[in-house]
Amino acid sequence: MLKESLLYLARQERIRQFVITNPAARNTARRFVAGETLDDAISATKPLNARRIAVSLDHLGENVSDAREANATANEYVTTLKRISAEGAEANISIKLTALGLDIDMALCQANLERVLCEAHKRDIFVRVDMEGSDYTQRTLDLVLDAHKRYPNVGTVVQTMLYRTPSDIETLIEQGVRVRLVKGAYMEPPTVAFPKKEDVDEQYLRLLYRLLERGVYPALATHDEKLIAAAKRYAQEKQISRVRFEFQMLYGIRRDLQKQLVAEGYRLRLYVPFGKAWYPYYMRRLAERPANVLFILKNIFRH
Repeated sequence: MLKESLLYLARQERIRQFVITNPAARNTARRFVAGETLDDAISATKPLNARRIAVSLDHLGENVSDAREANATANEYVTTLKRISAEGAEANISIKLTALGLDIDMALCQANLERVLCEAHKRDIFVRVDMEGSDYTQRTLDLVLDAHKRYPNVGTVVQTMLYRTPSDIETLIEQGVRVRLVKGAYMEPPTVAFPKKEDVDEQYLRLLYRLLERGVYPALATHDEKLIAAAKRYAQEKQISRVRFEFQMLYGIRRDLQKQLVAEGYRLRLYVPFGKAWYPYYMRRLAERPANVLFILKNIFRH
């Protein structure tokens, strides 16, 4: 119920206006979002790299409805790639296809994606195409699989909450596409996704094993200590080297666990979002864990 309520609020313009103009809410959002500018993102990246934590930079924004805005977003991704290269940062980028015009025109989106991938390929930087709601799953996979034929530096994300994901993973493994495994943060109907958390967790575990054995440098994105422990055990039992996969977490969440993984010699990458369009992302993070909501409420009532 909490998740449904927060995702509903994420779509309400009046609530959005209140949150983005409320100083307390903006300050607490900085726990999960590096800031509104690329400079903010780079400033957040440097100390993480110094602690042996890699980064995936994400310029927030999605569902653009104007071709000029989609082209501008592609330009911003290109600028981010150039900045990563210039700074020598241990970072790649995450991108959303709806920010590149997927809702407007498939050809427009594909052209913008190609432009970003071409720039990334020249600079030897990996690009992760994020997975959005289930309405976009097939189109996202189609574009990624097609682009991967020309740009091996592109990968994508699969959501274990969806029934279709085991089949999608098989396709991606067969094509040699790098996969980030996540549970999924979108509200989906029970016709396409598991409604119960325990079922999502069970599927995550099954797919985690499959990716560790057969995937191309899989990214295991979770803050769930039980799933992380299971991944460690399985890798050890199967003698899977720690350089063959990485754990991924969100910026600002479970810093204690982040520190522990690095100390144990595991590879870790943090998803570091930035940009002015931070509100939908922020609300999805609150929806994922009740502890996040308590953190926000405590900070708001201190002001």
